[in-house]
Amino acid sequence: MKKRVGVFVCDCGTNIASVVDTEKVAAAAGKLPGVVFATTYKYMCSDPGQELVRNAIQEQKLEQVVIASCSPRMHENTFRKAVTAGGINGYMFEMVNIREQDSWVHHDREQATKKAADLVRMAVNKVLHNKPLQITTIPITKKALVIGGGIAGMQAALDIAEAGHQVILVEREASIGGKMTQLDKTFPTMDCAA
Repeated sequence: MKKRVGVFVCDCGTNIASVVDTEKVAAAAGKLPGVVFATTYKYMCSDPGQELVRNAIQEQKLEQVVIASCSPRMHENTFRKAVTAGGINGYMFEMVNIREQDSWVHHDREQATKKAADLVRMAVNKVLHNKPLQITTIPITKKALVIGGGIAGMQAALDIAEAGHQVILVEREASIGGKMTQLDKTFPTMDCAA
């Protein structure tokens, strides 16, 4: 079965487009195996940009999406939500950083454009091999196991218990206290260590 990939290249205002020829990158992406739709947009992270992604998914019947824009740290969640809202599993999406990793570090327009096209080509190849994932949650019991009934272990157990969580304190010896029970008096108050 042939897969249908959509590629979206962001100009990021002039952050990317001043160095990378985004139209050439989109045109090169459109010729890649599996790519049925490739376009550019001034600000892909904007509401109209996200709407462009959602609409293209529906209209072009896309199964995977590649977005070439800024850093994933900044907008990966934004785009993953847009892809999911468009009807695709959010993990059938790849993001390419052509701002920090390309346009911000290159001055030669031709080389920067070639690098962006290569990065997009790699992302398209990767997304073609992606498998849909599902987010699962596992219920937890807020309970702590503290190993060692010395001074540190007892203090940790008390702090956790005061935070409202159940604590199980385990000590291998017959009594708690650790090394403190082996001392006679403590400095500077000369109190009994036990």
